Amino acid sequence: MEFAFTEEQAMIGETVRGFFAENATSERTRKAMAGEGIDRALWASFAGELGLAGIGLPEEHGGAGLGMVELAQVAEAAGAQVAALPLLGHVMLGQALAKGGTEAQKAALLPRLAAGEVIATAAWEAKITAEGNRVSGEAAFLPHGALADLLLVRAEGKAWIVDLKAEGVGVTGHVTMDQTRPFATARLDGVAAEPLADGAAGWHAALAAGWICLAAEALGGAQAALDRTVAYSKERVQFGRQIGSFQAYKHRLADMMVEIEQARSAVYWAACAVDEGSDEATISLHSAKSFSADTFFMCAGNMIQLHGGIGFTWEHDAHLFFKRARSIQTLLGDGQWHRERIAAMVLDAGLGVAA
Repeated sequence: MEFAFTEEQAMIGETVRGFFAENATSERTRKAMAGEGIDRALWASFAGELGLAGIGLPEEHGGAGLGMVELAQVAEAAGAQVAALPLLGHVMLGQALAKGGTEAQKAALLPRLAAGEVIATAAWEAKITAEGNRVSGEAAFLPHGALADLLLVRAEGKAWIVDLKAEGVGVTGHVTMDQTRPFATARLDGVAAEPLADGAAGWHAALAAGWICLAAEALGGAQAALDRTVAYSKERVQFGRQIGSFQAYKHRLADMMVEIEQARSAVYWAACAVDEGSDEATISLHSAKSFSADTFFMCAGNMIQLHGGIGFTWEHDAHLFFKRARSIQTLLGDGQWHRERIAAMVLDAGLGVAA
């Protein structure tokens, strides 16, 4: 397969990399971590000045009308800086509405999402029941759930939008490993909710966007871990020579680079497959999420070890990458779950040919 960015996509990539490098600094991220886990000024600039909150939303509802490839570019740039943004829930709800919402829901919510006026979250694990248009139960592990306005949740075979500020909602925030993406638990007691017109299509689109977002974040984080470690290897001198000149050190860096390039292929294969409606979309999504998350975790661990003593300190950013990598591994299905899905699909395809 040959893949190359269009001129417009290359421009988007350059713009978002520059934006996050300049604005999602370590100081701002640490300040957000010490507070509510979100850099609101960064989110306002992200949505308002650059219009990136609408990157994958239809133009008729205030979005940019672009696809998953462009979304992956944005998420990759954000991941490279471990940006404290509520991007995951945002893209999941946005795609669910775009692909499965009623016209009234699209008109009411998509422009607000595109403008960054509301914060969204989504439930991967939820014990929810529905009676009429009211839902009850518990939704756990909600990214930025304590700050969110809207919740996307699945119950009784449907996908629902819940106003987290409504009567009957109780939200409890948690202290989590990745403080740039804090989790929360929502308890719903007969809360009024809106079902999507096509819940199956909406939920499928939400998961696809969520997996691409996480996989691309992992790719960006892994590349940044390698780049920062290479830079350190040229600065640190031991035994009268740069530590990057030692063979064992170079081998670790080479291993990181090989894994990252494979992850890059997986991420943009998945994004292209979804945009083109390919039959390979499902298997590519599972592949991208599992492989990229594991690659990031490996690279983040190597980053700490190859920085030596300073890599273990709170003052160094290596731990930010490690915590984000560990969080991504578990979000929206861990690697084992995704690989089991791939194995089942391959087995089913093989049995079909044999039959």
